[in-house]
Amino acid sequence: MSGCFQSPDRDFDDAAHVQCRSAGQDCQAEISSDELAGIYNESLRQRGDLTIWVKDEALSLWTARRRTSRGGQPKYSDLAITLCLTLRVVYGLALRQTQGLMRSVAALMGFDIALPDFSTQSRRSKGLALPSTKSRAITSGPVHLVVDSTGLKVLGEGEWLENKHKTKAKRKRWRKLHLGLNLVSGEIVCSDLTADDVGDPTALPGLLDQIGGPVEKFIADGAYDGTPTRDLLATRFGEIVEVIIHLPRLPLPALNRCWFHLSAIAILQKSRPKGGWHGRNPPCYNKRSRAETQMGRWKAVIGPKLKARHFDNEKTEAKIGVRVLNRMTELGRPKFERLA
Repeated sequence: MSGCFQSPDRDFDDAAHVQCRSAGQDCQAEISSDELAGIYNESLRQRGDLTIWVKDEALSLWTARRRTSRGGQPKYSDLAITLCLTLRVVYGLALRQTQGLMRSVAALMGFDIALPDFSTQSRRSKGLALPSTKSRAITSGPVHLVVDSTGLKVLGEGEWLENKHKTKAKRKRWRKLHLGLNLVSGEIVCSDLTADDVGDPTALPGLLDQIGGPVEKFIADGAYDGTPTRDLLATRFGEIVEVIIHLPRLPLPALNRCWFHLSAIAILQKSRPKGGWHGRNPPCYNKRSRAETQMGRWKAVIGPKLKARHFDNEKTEAKIGVRVLNRMTELGRPKFERLA
């Protein structure tokens, strides 16, 4: 028997699916600003809508399959652990609070199932195999990839305490989150969590391994500038890939000391219009800024800190955060249909 626990205050079913009719005839109509505002507001309301639907097959897969190898038998499946950890990331809960939330949801839905405790969630989070999801990038054609990275703080005083008071930090310091955004579909198609001393070009091969389709355009900032990055892209996707790397704004004497930047600036000067770039920004700067916006969205929705204590658990937490943002993006993007 399937169960559904849904918040009662949904204004309407699907305002993001718009059909335009005028004067009793099917036609293509312009959508007014008020209608666009209503669609946008409804998409934001859907991001906060609480709907938990558990299918029969999900309940049947709640317990883990019995394995034939040596060792203890797992009690809960990866799907059950993933569900618990996803709710933890969405609501920013601790493990004990996550266990209490799952217990309340099961009671409201009338499910008589065993729930993993907080220690089981922490232990199983290490190296957890997340269920596969269908990526929209596969059906949206070539990928327009923009990559960037940001730092995520691990809870604790960190390096300031160690440098100021010569005291060993109780927790680790920073982790570096690398994200690759597909400008066509708006979803994160590749991600990785590394130590803070791993450079962006070093993490790039691992990001490209996660992309199954062709990449038509690659956009990044000056951290990815260099021959190794261009050779890697040409090897993976051929010479047809368009590489756009924005150089950092350095003083002229610093640029004169770097021969590679001189050649890059010469190429940019040839493509620069007569009146210069508006706002002193090179081409596709607004597209690259979407990666920076995605980083800000991560820290606003998921949070600027990692809750897990061990690196393997932190990598699982980052992967779940990517799935959560992609799901919110799918719910928050309106769909327009043209009626002839």
